[in-house]
Amino acid sequence: MPTYTVHAPQPGWTNDASRTLEQFVFVRDGFHFWAFVLAPLWLLLHRLWLALIIYVVGYGALSFGFAFARVPSSTQLLVALLIALLMGFEASSTWRWTLNRRGWATLGFVVAEDAETAERRFFAEWQKRAADAPSIPPTESKYSAPVRRGPPSQSDVIGLFPEPGGQR
Repeated sequence: MPTYTVHAPQPGWTNDASRTLEQFVFVRDGFHFWAFVLAPLWLLLHRLWLALIIYVVGYGALSFGFAFARVPSSTQLLVALLIALLMGFEASSTWRWTLNRRGWATLGFVVAEDAETAERRFFAEWQKRAADAPSIPPTESKYSAPVRRGPPSQSDVIGLFPEPGGQR
């Protein structure tokens, strides 16, 4: 059964909570057939600009190098197939990397048959947890700054450090 990771836009991106919920992205793990067949178009469709630039420049440099070295066409075809397989298998990782680079938060993962079921399961569990959580106002931690009581003593040094005032 497929696994989906759930990603949300960075906090404060939009003020409308329902609009933010509509922008959640569910990325399926596994092989992406269309990234295998048409990698540049798949990258464009998902707006993975940096990955597209890296793909085009790398593929172009590799093709130029093959042409310059007069590599046989069967080897070129094999390398192109391997690159396509790599894109198919790593498409979801590339998508998650791009979302993470853009500042999106990874909220968790869902196991479901399809994306629609994954959305239903995720939001049902999310609503249940929000209803169960107590509404306690956030407070500042009382342990935010270290507390020192009295002047330093001989026992302040811990571990393999030399004793204060001792030999080195």
